[in-house]
Amino acid sequence: MRRLFIADLHLHSARPQHSRALIDFCQQRINADDELYILGDLFEAWIGDDVGIVTYADVIACFKQLTSSGTQVFFMAGNRDFLIGNKFCQATGIKILPDPTIITFDNQKTLLMHGDTLCTDDIEYQNFRSLVRDPLWQNQFLSMTPALRMQQAAQYRKQSKEMTAHKPNEIMDVNADAVTTAMGHHHVKLLIHGHTHRPQVHHLKSGERVVLGDWRGHFDYLSWPQGQAWRIIRESI
Repeated sequence: MRRLFIADLHLHSARPQHSRALIDFCQQRINADDELYILGDLFEAWIGDDVGIVTYADVIACFKQLTSSGTQVFFMAGNRDFLIGNKFCQATGIKILPDPTIITFDNQKTLLMHGDTLCTDDIEYQNFRSLVRDPLWQNQFLSMTPALRMQQAAQYRKQSKEMTAHKPNEIMDVNADAVTTAMGHHHVKLLIHGHTHRPQVHHLKSGERVVLGDWRGHFDYLSWPQGQAWRIIRESI
């Protein structure tokens, strides 16, 4: 059995080539006995299952075909698609994982995260994250019409771009102490996450931190064959 890990695809209707790349990936590189872990930001924005399932019907159908064939697919919400819900799961056969999640691979405990909660130096973002993860805020947002939700999501993205344009890169990366604390708290030697779009394997005193890459113009995935070392693979779209 192989375990495959991807994150930060940021699928968008204006970038159909990325959806096609995902569909090709699922159809050509994944076997029935594989497990696929999606660690957040699968979509650029998900404003509710009622809209997203229709907008990304081809991707939904691809996942349903994949899970129906026997492949187990797991999804962990990112900062762009935290509103994915039960209807998405029913339509795709995907299982949702909480952030963080600990899974044991080949007798090794592994911590899976999206990665945004590790960026503790970005106080402004963490405050915003607390707001939009509040169930009351989410219920109010989802009660709006699709048009109003789209409008508000576009406004949030604009504000986010304006804020990040003036922030030092270090602030938007993970905090080293937060990483050490998370790994120590969960008693793991391996952490896999996305979010930062800075693919790299970090060798730490506390273990190893593997950062997944995004899918902008290429796609990265982590392959962990059973009984062998994992490896990161990059291919062009």
